[in-house]
Amino acid sequence: MGLQKIAVALMVAAGLNACQPPVAEKDCDKIVITPEKVDFLGITDTTHLSAASKRALRWPDELTNEWFGEFEQFYLQGDLAYEEGVVRRDPSALIKVDGKYFVWYSKSVGPTDGFAGDIETEKVFPWDRCDIWYATSEDGITWKEEGMAVARGEKGAYDDRSVFTVEIMEWEGMYYLSYQTVKSPYNVRVKNQVGLAWSDSPHGPWTKSKEPILSPADNGVWAGAEDNRFKVEKKGDFDSHKVHDPCILPYKGKFYLYYKGEQMGEQITFGGRQIRHGVAIADNPKGPYVKSPYNPISNSGHEICVWPHKGGIASLITTDGPEKNTVQWSPDGINFDIIASIPAPPHAIGLDRTKDTEEPFAIFGFGLTHEYVSYDYQCIKGFRGKRKTTHVGKGEAGSTKGSDEK
Repeated sequence: MGLQKIAVALMVAAGLNACQPPVAEKDCDKIVITPEKVDFLGITDTTHLSAASKRALRWPDELTNEWFGEFEQFYLQGDLAYEEGVVRRDPSALIKVDGKYFVWYSKSVGPTDGFAGDIETEKVFPWDRCDIWYATSEDGITWKEEGMAVARGEKGAYDDRSVFTVEIMEWEGMYYLSYQTVKSPYNVRVKNQVGLAWSDSPHGPWTKSKEPILSPADNGVWAGAEDNRFKVEKKGDFDSHKVHDPCILPYKGKFYLYYKGEQMGEQITFGGRQIRHGVAIADNPKGPYVKSPYNPISNSGHEICVWPHKGGIASLITTDGPEKNTVQWSPDGINFDIIASIPAPPHAIGLDRTKDTEEPFAIFGFGLTHEYVSYDYQCIKGFRGKRKTTHVGKGEAGSTKGSDEK
């Protein structure tokens, strides 16, 4: 043991000896080698560093396992239990009013027919021909469906085809629902927008914005007249095709509208689908919202899952892209860095906004998600999360009924 410590000390003292070819000179300044670090990483020869070892040596010391955990899902009871022939999906965050949980979600009926048939009369997606409904619960497990909150608009309105993927914000005694909208006809080149509704009660009635509060960028160019979303002359911004999954957070005296962007001519890259997130900021909950010049603010992601954390904003990035399944944090709501990896997080998370968001992983203790029972029909489920700090076998000291045997 003593000889090993002496060897490590000699390697550390050598300093720049760690930066032998093929390590570029500029990389030397970014690699910090200490006895504790090389012991933790299992590196015994710092004169021969692989690309993986160099990346590991650059990891900041603040990257701990306080965000690492595992999840279990469970079916809900009451009106949100699975119902054949009905789509319930994309639950909002949970809020509590007068001792009851409230959740809003997309609801439609009937199978999905796709784009090959009569798109004026059929459903092209499970979230097509949706309205926004809501339910209440005293324990978060057994739910009562209270009714429709926001309906599709009249023919010709920007939201006449579907309103879906809703999120809730409570602010100064008012309640705000942000959601996606589609105008007929629902073809593959249609450009989704974001709508808003507000009320002084979680039960409504809700007043809808007359115009969308957010629209896709208008700088992409389709190629030809064929209804094909992959054929473009110019792709445009990261959100030139669709703006999805809106979520508004009050932050630093303003209102930050986080959203998913889809680009015209979307491609599959080394990380999968080209999906990124953006943010638009307003002085008033009702807008106008102005997109940040720093967009996109993520390289990956799908459904928006953001929450306040230690003076900044945290984000769970899932499903698509090279940085999927990571927790990221920003001190200013715009510039996000990876702070953790999350294995197999639930999709379309509806966070419990009654939880303490300062303690890492506490926000994932309980919430809602959805499940594809089939492509035609989805239901809302619950999830529970817990931190995982050890990996032990059955009967090993520290094991808990074999729960960490994986």
